Formats: sequence, structure tokens, C-alpha cells
Amino acid sequence: MHSHSPVVRLCAPDSAIVFSPLHSARTRIAVAAALMAASISVQAQTANETEGKTLEAMVVTANRIEQPLSDLTADMSIIDSKTIERQGPGGVADVLARVPGIQMTRNGGPGTSTSVFIRGAETRFTAVYVDGVRVDSQSTGGASWQNLPLALIDRIEVLRGPAAAVYGSDAMGGVVQIFTKKGEGAPKPYVGFGIGNRGTYTAEAGISGGQGAWDYSIGLNRAQSDGFNARTTATANPDKDGYRNNAVNARLGYQLNQQHRLEATMMASNMNSGYDVSPKEDDRSINKMYALGLNWQAKWTDHYSTKLQLTQSRDYYETRPSPYQTDTRLHNYLFQNEWRYGVHTMTAALERREDSLVNGSIDRDRSQNALALGYGMHSGAHTVQLNLRRDDDSEFGGKTTGSAAYGYEFAPNWRATATVGTAFRAPTLYQRFSEYGDASLAPEKSRNAELGLRWAQGADSFSATVYRNNVTNLINWVGGTGTCSGNNGPYGGCYSNVGKARLEGITLAGATKLGEFNLHGSVDFQNPRDQTTDKLLARRAKRFATLGGDTRVAGWTLGAEMQATAKRYDNAANTTVLGGYTLFNLSASTQIAKDFSLIARINNLADKKYETARTYASEGRSAYIGVKWMPQ
Repeated sequence: MHSHSPVVRLCAPDSAIVFSPLHSARTRIAVAAALMAASISVQAQTANETEGKTLEAMVVTANRIEQPLSDLTADMSIIDSKTIERQGPGGVADVLARVPGIQMTRNGGPGTSTSVFIRGAETRFTAVYVDGVRVDSQSTGGASWQNLPLALIDRIEVLRGPAAAVYGSDAMGGVVQIFTKKGEGAPKPYVGFGIGNRGTYTAEAGISGGQGAWDYSIGLNRAQSDGFNARTTATANPDKDGYRNNAVNARLGYQLNQQHRLEATMMASNMNSGYDVSPKEDDRSINKMYALGLNWQAKWTDHYSTKLQLTQSRDYYETRPSPYQTDTRLHNYLFQNEWRYGVHTMTAALERREDSLVNGSIDRDRSQNALALGYGMHSGAHTVQLNLRRDDDSEFGGKTTGSAAYGYEFAPNWRATATVGTAFRAPTLYQRFSEYGDASLAPEKSRNAELGLRWAQGADSFSATVYRNNVTNLINWVGGTGTCSGNNGPYGGCYSNVGKARLEGITLAGATKLGEFNLHGSVDFQNPRDQTTDKLLARRAKRFATLGGDTRVAGWTLGAEMQATAKRYDNAANTTVLGGYTLFNLSASTQIAKDFSLIARINNLADKKYETARTYASEGRSAYIGVKWMPQ
């Protein structure tokens, strides 16, 4: 689906959570297995978390400052570098789809239009950052997930739940923050190559290190594949829909002295992928993005520190041979202050965001100025987090959001949390000023409440999170004449604030170590429902589960994963069913010689035929093997 076509996007849940006959046996087994694996906190669902390191991890996404993960009331996950490396040539969305509370859909193979739903929320309701640089599209709304190069990413932090009181517009469903590698120590060069079926090929090279006051990291990646016929309709071109991606990242830091640090970051990616519209043309989509950041961090006293950040990003999309182009550019300016006194932490931030869009006849921009305040306290068994933010939009005026969270460690290793908060998203410039637009559109709004229960002891942990997020002023596509204040566009309709949604559900996650086996799993029961039509939101399952494990055998790390998803509906009317499916993946890695490592992966082991979007095929069984040279 391209941004120049009308898109129906909803956001909500229902209440009955029962398994349907479809896929019932396998799905129930998956759920039971995931629950039996109870043990790693929902805060961090990754492979190395089973080694008991999770509670010591530091994160920055929850409140834009560095904090121990164990101190937070937020519902978070961490995906580390080892987990990312074992994914082979997949995309960021493929990794996120194995995290609790997240589903992914894709219009075909890698490189094609991709959506990520956190707790059933629209893909545009997730704020995405690369090394602190905001990336977004003012055309489709939300990040272009298919254009984020997984091979250059060192770590991903995922925050589930609204965070507009910290980040402003867009963070109605959650926040995903992507980090590239930071250099340190002696120079560490690397070179890697990989091959797979369907003509898949990857090549990478880079170096990182640090000397004196300087540290640096740079990486290059090339990935390509012949692909497969992703469009199954008789009117589409039956050719293979492959992709080519070139990406680069760089990070340079300079420690002026013990208190002051300057850092520059850069990531750029160019994706060229096939998609089918006409029966004979080789239709191509071109995605280009970059994210640039410049930071100055200063520690003025033992209690007071500041951060000054200037960032710029671009999201460019083009189709060929059909003449369509859309170009989004974002500029952000952030001045953040942090005071720490004993168990108390206070933050105050001034932020300015500038968005611009060039798309056909559209050449528009807007800006938002904001003041954000935060207070946190972690003392003994008690944790408190309060946030308040005021955004002044050049188009809509003022918008105030807030959140309050409390955590209580009521017994050794047990913690209960409660959180409430409000959020908003300003309509995109395309939704307001395109031929389908309505300039009078108001921001989408939400109110969220959630309860959490977590237990952790050593390598074992379990968590349960119950949430309800009510969305109002939801922007949907409406058809027919007389429904729009502006023109009705060539499709006889427009975008309008006609929707209401309720996103509610429960996420259970856990992990444990059984002998030499590390196990982790999660299961989600959710009910994202459009309250206006009482229909389920399109392309979101009410039940999905993951189960994974790994072990060490004769110098090899062997892993296995299972992903199970119940049926979904492809359309807002809930008349077109997308069947449920279960996928099995295998991975293996080892040190094959001094300085040389090998990874191998098989995805969709059973060669399951399934769709996440109607008439778009998903990849069948795929195999990949890669070798990397990295001096120790």
C-alpha cells in the first residue's frame, strides 16, 4: 500500500479472549509451553537475558536518561547485539515480532511496506529513534521499518505503552530506540560475508575503537536477494520481487574532559525493492533514509548534568516506473537537564521539532515547541515516576500530556506496578493537505492505564501486564460524498476524525534455565477493536505467542524459535480472513577458527504458506550461512 492511495487505518480491541477452533491445538500447545517457560521479565525478552544479566542492564528510552532497568515501572524489552547477529539478513521488524506485545505485517518480502503494531496500536503510533534521532514519514505516518538496516544495529530498546509525556506527538503505542555500536579500546576491524537461497547475499565491513579522548565506529553493509513472487493475484507480474540495500553508519565521540563529551552520529540506507502493480512492468520502490545527530553532554556537578542535541532525518520514497515521490524531513533541537539528589531524579527539557513534506502538489511544514518535566524516586520497595509535557503546535495550539506510575516491591523478588497516562499524535501533513486530506483534522488522543506484576530470581523471572488504551479522534478513511469538509479526492472520500478505538489485553512473558537449556516465551491475549463499528482492527490477531531456547553443544550455540499467530482480518469490515500460522526457526553459531565465527539460520523450517496481508505471499523456507572475521 503506497501513500498516494487511500488507506483505512484503525486502532482498537474487544473483550472476549478465547481460542478459536482454527489453529487451536498448536496454539494452545504454544501458549502452554510459553507459560511453562515462565521466567524472564517482560522488561527484557532476549537470549542473553536468561543468563541473569537483565536486571543489571541500563536503558535510556523510558525517561530519556540512563537508568537501571530494574528500577523502572515501564514495560520494556532489550534486544542485544548477539540476538540481532543471529537473525541473519532479516529486518528490524522480524526481530521485533519475537518481542512480547508486538506483531508485524509486510506487503510481500523484505524491503516492502512493513507495519509494526505494539499492543495492537497503529504503526504510526510508535515513535522510532536511531541514536536519539527521530525518524518518521509525514506521508504514511510512522517509520519506514523496511529501510532500517538490521546489520548495522548494536542494540534495540522497546518501550510498550504511551510515552507522549516524555516524547510528545506520536508515542501513543510505544517507543522503539535503535542504537549503533560505540567504539572503545584498541581498533576492532571486522569483515563478513553470507549467502542464502533465492540468491541472497550479504557483505559487511567496519572498524571501531578508541584512543585517548577519541572513540569511533563505522560500518558498511550490502544485502541483496533475488526474492520470490510476492504478489499472488493473476493481474500482477509473476516475476521475482527481490531487493538491494546499501547502508552505512558512523559514530565519532570526543571526551573534552571528564565532565564534557561531544558526539556525532550518522546512519544512512538506500533500499531498492520489487513490488507488483501492473502485470508486465518491473515495478520498483526506492526508499532512502538518513539520520544525523550531534550531541554535547555535560556534567556540571555531582548532581546536575545537561544534554544539548541537534538532529536531522530524512525519509524519501519513490516508485518506478510510476511517477510517485514523497520526501519527509525532520529537524529536532533538545536541551535536557537532569538533577539527581539521593533517591530523587528530576528532569526538565526544552524541545523543538520541525517537520516538512514535499509530495506532489504538497510543500508544507509545521513545528512544535515543548516543555517536558519529570520526577522519579526509587527508595527501598517504592518507585514513583511522574511526567508532564506541554507541546505548542504551530497548527493546533497547545496540547498537554501527563503520566504517573508507581511500583511496589511487596515481597522479595516481587514487584507490582500501576501506570496511567495520556498521549496524542498530530495528523500528518499528507492527511491534512493531500487530495484526500482535510485541513481541519484534529490530533488523535489516547488515555492508557496498565497494571504489571513481575517476579525475578537469578536467571528465572515471570511477568504479566494488563493494559487498556482508549483512542479518540482516530483518523480513518471515510468514503462517499458529503463526509469531508474539503474535496473528496479521486476515490470519493477523505481522512476524517471519525474513529474511536480501545486497545486492551494482557501480555505474559517468562524465561528459565533448565540444565544447559535457556528458555524464554511469551503469550499475548489482546482485543484491538474499533468502537465505532465494533470490528477488530485490520491485520491484528487477538492471540499470538513465541517460544525460544538455546544451548551450548561441543562449542556450538544452538537455538530454536516458534512463533504462533491466530487468525486476523485483512480489512476493517472483518469480512476477509487471514489464517493463523505457526513458524519454526533454527539457528547455530560457533567459533570456527581464531578470529573467525560462523552463523547459520533456517527460517520457516516447515515451509509454511501464509499471508500477513491479503494477496501478498510471505517467504517460505529460507537458509542462510555467514562467516565473520573479527580479531580478538
